[in-house]
Amino acid sequence: MATKKKIKQIAIYGKGGIGKSTTTSNISAALAMTGYKVMQFGCDPKSDSTNTLRDGRYIPTVLDTLREKNTVTKEEVIFQGFKGVYCVEAGGPAPGVGCAGRGIITAVQILKQLKVFEELDLDIVLYDVLGDVVCGGFAMPIRDGIAEHVFTVSSADFMSIYASNNLFKGIQKFSTSGGALLGGVIANSINEDYSKAIIDDFAGRTGTQVVGYVPRSVTVTTSELQGKTTIEAAPDSEQAKIYLKLTNTIAEHTVSKVPAPMEVKGLREWAATWADQLLAYGDAGRT
Repeated sequence: MATKKKIKQIAIYGKGGIGKSTTTSNISAALAMTGYKVMQFGCDPKSDSTNTLRDGRYIPTVLDTLREKNTVTKEEVIFQGFKGVYCVEAGGPAPGVGCAGRGIITAVQILKQLKVFEELDLDIVLYDVLGDVVCGGFAMPIRDGIAEHVFTVSSADFMSIYASNNLFKGIQKFSTSGGALLGGVIANSINEDYSKAIIDDFAGRTGTQVVGYVPRSVTVTTSELQGKTTIEAAPDSEQAKIYLKLTNTIAEHTVSKVPAPMEVKGLREWAATWADQLLAYGDAGRT
């Protein structure tokens, strides 16, 4: 009897606007370019996770399709993009109605019923998940053990770190019942030494690691204005090399852990010490 293939399932969380979908799409593109069979599963109700994998074109969501006809076939909600990446958007409820997180629950259940993951012979599934809040739906990839590894995209800004710390609390809570564990932090928009120092310190204090540093770059902006990932639009750029290095790290990652999140008071005190350091550094530079 043939051994059932194990699919590596990864959830990438991040605060809205932090660059999680940009990062996830470039990882998907890089994985596909190096020979992996990949699915990117957009779990944000904005349904814009996969458009740079498809020349800026948006695809029908699982929830929208379900509302129109009560049943869904895989051909109606799974589309291929750059280098054959399979693209799915869970979607969300009509504005002002229902819980946005339920789209993830419904979409995953439907794809499981259709046996999509097995039939497509996938190597890796990337779940692109909104990390501002970890409600029931958005927590599903970690709570129900759908994903095996979780990575968070964070800058050195406090609200981004705050969202990551909240995510760590969710991972810690669900770890006792078979939930996904933390692979590390993807540090985004890191262009200054102090930004790197802040994110390194946060990772160290919460018992995790930084798996890659991604600077803010006009190459990313230009690529997305073309409706493409940097991997596709500027494959020889320095930014593409950074994404490729990050992708290799994530593809080879095998051991994830339970993080040690800070309590709100401790996080605030930690942030204040960094504010004092930066203010002192700025004052010294002006004298």
